[in-house]
Amino acid sequence: MKKIVLILTIATLTVSCGSKKQVSRIGRNEMVDLSGKWNDTDSRLVAEEMVNSMMSSAWITRFVKDNGRNPVVIVGKVRNKTDEHISTSTFTKDLEKVLINSGMVDFVASNEERAQVRDERKDQQSNASMETAKQMVNETGADYMLSGDIVSMTDAIEGEKIKYYQTSLELIHIESNKKSWIGDKKIKKYIAQDKYKS
Repeated sequence: MKKIVLILTIATLTVSCGSKKQVSRIGRNEMVDLSGKWNDTDSRLVAEEMVNSMMSSAWITRFVKDNGRNPVVIVGKVRNKTDEHISTSTFTKDLEKVLINSGMVDFVASNEERAQVRDERKDQQSNASMETAKQMVNETGADYMLSGDIVSMTDAIEGEKIKYYQTSLELIHIESNKKSWIGDKKIKKYIAQDKYKS
């Protein structure tokens, strides 16, 4: 019995000594890539680069010249076609942020956000004063929808791996269904891992 207690005590000490955890804060824009999978840095950089490409394309100059105003854009679905979990909602929020901050487009809320706002407007019709209640049929319609997908491929052998991501986006004119801009951004990561762990 004493041997069993001694073995359990040693095992407990070994586990508690071996599992030391350290947490440090890092800068929000600092690039850290632990696993080689898609991460927050990839999301932010891809969004910035693709929006910059879209904003420097001819479609926006043509639209402003023809209409005398900024185009109104909505971000649609960005589908995750990779073999890993990617929060596409984080990526679409990064796209929205860069688009709004560009000052070159106006932006309308997503389907889910519009549903909440419509509920609020409907509630105001009964509960807010006439002076402050917002009109029911006064929304701004989008001129363009931005949507696309993220795909990935992996090539691996004996502790080495190449992870390849491609994000493709298309800007579609809502009334005519014409594609006004198409862009893609590729990311390639080399991941090396020791074959045998000590």
